Amino acid sequence: MTKIDSILYEALIAQGAIAKELLTALVKDAKDSPQALGALLLSRKLISEKELLALFANELKLDFIEARSLAIGKAVIDKVPLRIASYYKFLPVKIHGRVLTIGVAYPLEVKTQDEIRTQLGYDIEMALVLSADIEEGLKKYYGFATETLEKISPAGAAKEEKLSEGFSHEAVEDIEKLADDASVIKLVNQIILEGWKRRATDIHIEPHRGGVYLRYRVDGLLCDANITGEIKGFLNAIISRIKIMSNLNIVERRLPQDGRAIVKVQEQMLDLRISTIPTPFGESVVIRILPASMLFSLEKLGLSKRELGVFELLIQKPHGIIFVTGPTGSGKTTTLYACLSRINTRDHKIITIEDPIEYEMSGITQIQVMPEIGLDFARGLRSILRHDPDVIMVGEVRDLETAEIAIRVALTGHLVFSTLHTNDAASGITRLMDIGVEPYLLASSVEAFIAQRLIRIICNSCKHEDKTVPVELKNQIALELGIRLSEVKIYRGKGCSDCNFTGFFGRAAIYEILLLDNQIKDLILKKASATQIKKTALSKGMRPLRQDGWQKVISGLTTPEEIMKATPASQGSQAEAETEAAPPEFRGGGAQEEAAAGSEKRVFKRLNKKIDVYYKVLESKEGLISRGLTAESLSMARDISAGGVLFTSEKPVALSSVLDIKVEIPGSDEPVECLARVVRVEEIEANKSYDIAVCFLDISSGQRARLNKYVEDES
Repeated sequence: MTKIDSILYEALIAQGAIAKELLTALVKDAKDSPQALGALLLSRKLISEKELLALFANELKLDFIEARSLAIGKAVIDKVPLRIASYYKFLPVKIHGRVLTIGVAYPLEVKTQDEIRTQLGYDIEMALVLSADIEEGLKKYYGFATETLEKISPAGAAKEEKLSEGFSHEAVEDIEKLADDASVIKLVNQIILEGWKRRATDIHIEPHRGGVYLRYRVDGLLCDANITGEIKGFLNAIISRIKIMSNLNIVERRLPQDGRAIVKVQEQMLDLRISTIPTPFGESVVIRILPASMLFSLEKLGLSKRELGVFELLIQKPHGIIFVTGPTGSGKTTTLYACLSRINTRDHKIITIEDPIEYEMSGITQIQVMPEIGLDFARGLRSILRHDPDVIMVGEVRDLETAEIAIRVALTGHLVFSTLHTNDAASGITRLMDIGVEPYLLASSVEAFIAQRLIRIICNSCKHEDKTVPVELKNQIALELGIRLSEVKIYRGKGCSDCNFTGFFGRAAIYEILLLDNQIKDLILKKASATQIKKTALSKGMRPLRQDGWQKVISGLTTPEEIMKATPASQGSQAEAETEAAPPEFRGGGAQEEAAAGSEKRVFKRLNKKIDVYYKVLESKEGLISRGLTAESLSMARDISAGGVLFTSEKPVALSSVLDIKVEIPGSDEPVECLARVVRVEEIEANKSYDIAVCFLDISSGQRARLNKYVEDES
């Protein structure tokens, strides 16, 4: 028995937590196996890892640290090669003089410490860290799959470089051998497994002149994987392995290819959709990760009770068409699957025609569109009718032929679900009329248009109420929802290990449901504009996307920034409401008049001094001028406060636009950067200069305090 095992044995005996007879038997097993006593205790679940490390910390007077909360410097990582850290299973934590502190999941014997000391040239101090934290730390600081890449032979890399020089058929056999190398197979498996662990929907492998980017799309946003530059030498081997998995032609590198593979991860089957496209620096690959089977539920889509009731009524209708609209990637198909899942019973015949089939659903007949052999949506729809369906789902209405067939199917007593690419619900009507559908067919067949967007959900593990939110933003939300300011509470995620320090975990949808009643149908028959139809629907109680988003903000589901990025500003009196919600110094009429009238006390002190301001428009209303704006425009601010700024610009900006703004504070290395809302625009000289007042929307408390201090110091 080693010294460490002896210390552990004595400590457990003293505690009396485990019977002496059982411990004696475990010690005997440890002598006959390469496993330490602690590893046996963990494998048989007689003690948890935290309890084991706490016991060692007490007995050996070692620190027990949370490695995930540490920020380990690059200088420390550079001093310790990965091969040594991974071989001895430790994470370098810090260097102080000639002493290296390492995090271990099990105390090292003196002999092992001496080996590390000899190889690195540092004295060793130990701290205790959970094994999972060590594994994540090695990935985080050394790069993803670095150990696997190091094990791939230099000879293999040389072969790969030679193969990448051309596309000769003679290289096919070598490519296959290289792709089947155990190290390359393991590397591809690690890339896919890491994506699944991160909850990624897509994996992007992108070659560039300087190397290869590996990125994962998590909760709708792409994030880089920390990976060593050595992966560039094995790009073709990785792509060849992925092509072999998905039955694609590994020789063809000049044309795009699409394929499919099914893999198993921890008892879960994953459906991988692989797409390759040629680039000047090699093939770029995107892998879409889909669960082979998925449980769909309307309740989990983010529907409110009111919206859920509307959905229930719509999907129980005996006939008609329900269109779900939105841009690519807004979750339209998932919503339709949830609807089909609710009505998927043995007394219903449900057939879908899709491109592609995203999820397999038991009890439903699913057809894959194949244009290369003439099987498009229109032809598939005509054939579906001969199979006696009750419910039909058409993946997308793209042309007049498909639209007319779908409408006639609905008119003959079938319930049809489909999707359109439009910005809002009302635009779906004009889109169908634009492609040639007669208004009388629309009015008699369509039951509803449902627009949707996806928003990120705040992580429950680190969610907290943000009390530093500007009152202007709260006023805007309260005014649009018609509620009291005191009812507006805004939450954010601080960022934790559960959400990968993003503050978000998962996504939900926001909805805009336009029901076609008699009044809306009359407008369709009169070929009214989408704006007129939307105004009528709003007057009858339709809740637009942004209002549904604000409702989810005050319920603590998401943040205001998510809603502003996903939805356009409301129409009508929105600009006036925002102007009223702005601080008095930014309203029309001038700061002096407001102050003299005593209408409202200023929240922040103002400074009349010129400083540089950079801005670019992220969102502006349709029909308002925003000409001549470059990617980022430079201007000069005059009135400055911690609530907003007033600056002069040679270019007009639409009222109520959202700006990405950067305020340069003199004497500070770091500018104030945040989103801002335009609350006042005044023309100073005809078509030459404009006064633009903005209020800050998502400025952090630290930035606001810094700006306020500058204003007070300079006043």
